[in-house]
Amino acid sequence: MELSAKQIAELIQGEVVGNPDVTINNVSKIEDGKPGTISFLSNPKYTQYIYQTKASVVIVNNTFEPEKKVSATMIRVPDAYSAVAKLMQMYLDSKPRKTGVEQPSFVSETAIIGDFPYIGAFAYIGENVKIGNNVSIYPNTYIGDNVTIGDNNILYAGVKIYHNCVVGDNCILHAGAVVGSDGFGFAPDENNEYTKIPQLGNVVIEDNCEIGANTALDRATMGSTVLKKGVKLDNFVQIAHNVEIGENTVIAAMSGVAGSTVIGKNCMFGGHAGVVGHLTVADGVKMGAYTGIASSVKKEGAVMRGTPAFEARAFTRSWISLKSLPDLVKEVRVLKQEIKKLKGEE
Repeated sequence: MELSAKQIAELIQGEVVGNPDVTINNVSKIEDGKPGTISFLSNPKYTQYIYQTKASVVIVNNTFEPEKKVSATMIRVPDAYSAVAKLMQMYLDSKPRKTGVEQPSFVSETAIIGDFPYIGAFAYIGENVKIGNNVSIYPNTYIGDNVTIGDNNILYAGVKIYHNCVVGDNCILHAGAVVGSDGFGFAPDENNEYTKIPQLGNVVIEDNCEIGANTALDRATMGSTVLKKGVKLDNFVQIAHNVEIGENTVIAAMSGVAGSTVIGKNCMFGGHAGVVGHLTVADGVKMGAYTGIASSVKKEGAVMRGTPAFEARAFTRSWISLKSLPDLVKEVRVLKQEIKKLKGEE
């Protein structure tokens, strides 16, 4: 599909700087842009490339002021990154989606399927399942009994949703995601043997959530493990039983949240972050990569680093001191020797 800079600007409510009639038919990274493609600049680290890119059109922030000539046509917008995301989503939405039920697959006679479904080969849909409109279920997906799935969802190949779980509208579950596996609950006895605690609850995923590949959401022991609206989980994330994650919180890969912890809204977890069980984390908290939360974080908007975690500024000061520790140890040894000499101990 070919579009002019003027047409693109109209789609993303931007302002054209340069030739409005130049056309593009593909996308490219700004550092290796090619004629006929569109790129974007949002991270200042890549500013150097806008002066040498061969991309025909570059989307930039309104605040960008070029220091020298830019040969590409620019489209100014309030936020280049979100504008590109919107544009790419428009492109995806323009592509035809698969519909129909491929064979072999199994759909229970008691299941209720909405309009315009796509059910891929070797999918399994259990008893009393309710699936909304425009839902795409890719091959080798398992949907257990009594599951409810809303409208406009995409379940990629190999997704597993255990019995009684609920998925809202406009969600994406990537390949290998597991929703509703048993929480890690075992009771030790006097012989140090472990008895499994039945996990009788479910998982509830609200609207507009995205679950990364091979991410696991454990069902609650009782009640529900809950992802509120707009939560985004990266690949290989572990969410334990009875966890609640607030609206629009994002969690990067290899992170984990232990059982019965409540995470606020608008939080951000870097990769490999971890939170122990039965804690609360306030709204807007940010955790750097490898951060380990061992006690509740009550301050909204706190920025945490380290393991066990404390506020980022204090962590940075401590890290600077830690790097100086070998020199400090040497100085202390010298001072101890001098004190001994003064006391006549040598």
